[in-house]
Amino acid sequence: MTASPTPTAVRRPMPAPATVVRTERLSPTMVRVTFGGLTEFVPSEFTDGYVKLIFPRAEYPQPLDLEQIKRERPVEQWPVVRTYSVRAFDPVAHELTVDFVVHGTAGVAGPWAQAARPGDTLFVRGPGGAYRPDPAADWHLLVGDESALPAIAASIEALPDHARGHVVLEVPGPESRLAIDLPEGVRLTWLHTGYGVLGGQLVETVRGIELPLTDVQAFVHGEAGWVAQIRRLLRVDRQLPAQRLSISGYWRLGADEEGWRAGKAQWNAEAEAVERRAGVA
Repeated sequence: MTASPTPTAVRRPMPAPATVVRTERLSPTMVRVTFGGLTEFVPSEFTDGYVKLIFPRAEYPQPLDLEQIKRERPVEQWPVVRTYSVRAFDPVAHELTVDFVVHGTAGVAGPWAQAARPGDTLFVRGPGGAYRPDPAADWHLLVGDESALPAIAASIEALPDHARGHVVLEVPGPESRLAIDLPEGVRLTWLHTGYGVLGGQLVETVRGIELPLTDVQAFVHGEAGWVAQIRRLLRVDRQLPAQRLSISGYWRLGADEEGWRAGKAQWNAEAEAVERRAGVA
């Protein structure tokens, strides 16, 4: 008998260097950064496509090998990795556009984006993604806070002209709204965090939406606390099938990305346990 070959570990592509080409202030709380030089970047087919942005904290040998850095460097020299939605990619110019939520000096990526100037560099790995609006769906529900605004805007652009549905977006205030072109049959509701508890208005607004008794596809992303409430509302109360839902926490109040990644599996397990107890398939 011939011995089976030993499986070979699949190595992820090395992060690619990306250079800032231009920046644009979209609102007081959002900055758009366009990166160039990504000649090998292949965009995701999904409208919620995302990349890992890698912010250096030291000089590193090229090509950038994160695993080697973690083996050989002290923790304080490890790059900081943050996940961001792809707002757009131009395959001709090889330019990647990312919209950053910015709130003063809090965090890593936001302050970096506010200060970014043409010529600044970081590294990009990806993309990933899992959702794209199904043109055959009878009705679309898209719900998010400001962190999900780029993915939702990209998804709206992919909706067919005949699409029907409701988009609900929560931003800090009226000045943080962005211009979005919608199909005639899609309604947009803006909510403002500054006038209530984070996500509270989103939950109550979705609770008040009358969903059609046909094929509904939903995309719900943002802060994990309110996302969990809407997940329960749609899965348990409204009995929507899991395969027609894209629901996940992009972030969690009080946690950085590393902390949220460490707790996300437990968050999913708790949500699934609620659904099992309710008898939801």
